[in-house]
Amino acid sequence: MYVPPHFAVPDQNALFDLIEKHPFGILITHSNGSLDAVRDDERYVRRNVAKLTQMHEANQPAPWKMGDAPKDFIDTMAKAIVALEIEITSLVGKFKLSQNKELRDIQNAGETLTAQGAVEVGQAMLAAAAAKSQ
Repeated sequence: MYVPPHFAVPDQNALFDLIEKHPFGILITHSNGSLDAVRDDERYVRRNVAKLTQMHEANQPAPWKMGDAPKDFIDTMAKAIVALEIEITSLVGKFKLSQNKELRDIQNAGETLTAQGAVEVGQAMLAAAAAKSQ
């Protein structure tokens, strides 16, 4: 992946924090004429769905948990999920926070995003503007 220097994130912890806060991803491979999306172990699936549920429901006034659903529903859903586990051997990332724009444009965007409730991105843009002004 090409990473322009002004977008580069050399801090690996910042990238891991982003992944932790916003888990996403999908991996599909093609071999032997078919697609495969790996890890069919039901115990692994249930354990990870429970962990993800706890993480995403933690801020709710009444967090939902897997035990709140009927057992047959969870059994059906768990069988339909294909989990995967990936060993990270290298991590390269970039934050596109308008670092290639004029300072005033970055500041205005950051202030607007913060005012509209997108505080995390807005504050990151303001930090990028502050770094650019130095």
